[in-house]
Amino acid sequence: MEQETAFDDLHEHYAFTADSGQEPLRVDKFLMNRIENATRNKIQQAAVAGSIFVNDISVKSNYRVKGGDVVRVLLAHPPHEALLTPEEMPLDIVYEDDALLVVNKSAGIVVHPGHGNYSGTLINGLLYHFGQFPKNSNNRPGLVHRIDKDTSGLLVVAKTEHAMAHLAQQFHDKSSERQYLALVWGDVNDEKGTVDGHLGRDPKNRLLMTVFPDAEQGKNAVTHYEVVERFGYVTLLRCVLETGRTHQIRAHMKYIGHTLFSDSRYGGDKILKGTTFTKYKQFVDNCFKQMSRQALHAQTLGFVHPESGEKMSFSCPLPSDFDGLLDKWRNYAQHQRLGNS
Repeated sequence: MEQETAFDDLHEHYAFTADSGQEPLRVDKFLMNRIENATRNKIQQAAVAGSIFVNDISVKSNYRVKGGDVVRVLLAHPPHEALLTPEEMPLDIVYEDDALLVVNKSAGIVVHPGHGNYSGTLINGLLYHFGQFPKNSNNRPGLVHRIDKDTSGLLVVAKTEHAMAHLAQQFHDKSSERQYLALVWGDVNDEKGTVDGHLGRDPKNRLLMTVFPDAEQGKNAVTHYEVVERFGYVTLLRCVLETGRTHQIRAHMKYIGHTLFSDSRYGGDKILKGTTFTKYKQFVDNCFKQMSRQALHAQTLGFVHPESGEKMSFSCPLPSDFDGLLDKWRNYAQHQRLGNS
């Protein structure tokens, strides 16, 4: 997620590839054999909800898994108390006081424990750092917002009940500041623009978020963007979130035809713009190796401090994989210009 609410209740938890010699087996039984402590009822509920996928297609519980099938399942969170285990880990803490903490999350780290991610999450590390983790009245950890596992950047975490309520209200009222840097496929036409489209889970693939033209579906989502730098076949954008929906920037950019570079979930890990030359393909493949995740970084975060009333703003530099990716595209674009001059 670019920013997603702390109350989103479905996440991708498990993925399995059936062995080549797999005899046809009902998908519910296949999953029961592979997910520790999973009940048949929970698997059946996931099937009814359309949350079991084979080769990215939603299937019923009686689908028979065959060799080579890729099976994924999304499940609801188990009780938080069973997941909150302190773990020592390095944390890039940008700011901390008695009310809140701002952390620069590295790519590859899940924010909150869930099925398949019981350890190594940001929450596990913060539990160790704090000694204990504050909770709000909904018995949730003090997360005001989240970002996706493979998105890097800034998060604010409340340490008191008052701070949690105050910060959550700012996010709800759209008075907080959230800016991202995103590298997208294509040469974006306008210097500035806004994507205003309701977001909800794709009915055919619940691992994806999609834009619904009918306002009766999904949740209102607004992303403002402006061009930072152009490289011909890709463009660096600054995206400002007015709302904070799951996968908001990723889904909105795909919707306007500018999928995030290297975003495998939304198809950005394939060449979407450019030439057919072999050298260009090799160059892009090297770019994918440089940054094997979506090119998205939560660079700036601003809010009013819940205790002092002071307006606070934080920024963090691009991580090395993103910085190196931009260097590659700058060099490529410069050589293209020199070759055409």
